[in-house]
Amino acid sequence: MTPANRPGTVHLRAFTEGDLDFLDRLCTDPDALGEFEWPGFGDPRARRKRWESDGYISAESAAVAIVRADDTVIGIASWKRGGSPLGVTYEIGAAVLPEHRGQGVGTAAQKQLVDYLLDHTTANRIEALTNGGNFGEQKVLERVGFRQEGVMRGRSFQHGEYVDVLVYGLLRSEHRPGTP
Repeated sequence: MTPANRPGTVHLRAFTEGDLDFLDRLCTDPDALGEFEWPGFGDPRARRKRWESDGYISAESAAVAIVRADDTVIGIASWKRGGSPLGVTYEIGAAVLPEHRGQGVGTAAQKQLVDYLLDHTTANRIEALTNGGNFGEQKVLERVGFRQEGVMRGRSFQHGEYVDVLVYGLLRSEHRPGTP
């Protein structure tokens, strides 16, 4: 989903069978998704079942691998349709393994994901939700062009407490001025 696979860059691609160990890690390693995304231990077979079912690409929701130039999977980017009519809005998310954070990977991957959705779907609005304490993700979303639109107080429960979730949005016309 990027024009070139140059050293030092990342790109998005569909998951393959060789990526199943990475997907397993997301269910078994609390550090893999990070403190703001870890939902607790889950069935490590669930991600394999999803991959076997549809390869993580369906009309309702999808996830793809974030990979380095050498094709090493270092993260996951996802989206799901919403809005009315369905498909006018897409909610996105991304997670990068801890050993690859702080290198601009999240920014590059989410920009590519936004571009992909605007190029290949009817999306007029892309939105993202993030934990109120996740300052790194907030900066990434703002770098990509998202605006903070609101706060959903006490929406999530993490580490024994209820936390706020911030809503970010980006309209097609803001990302690509001059488009309807």
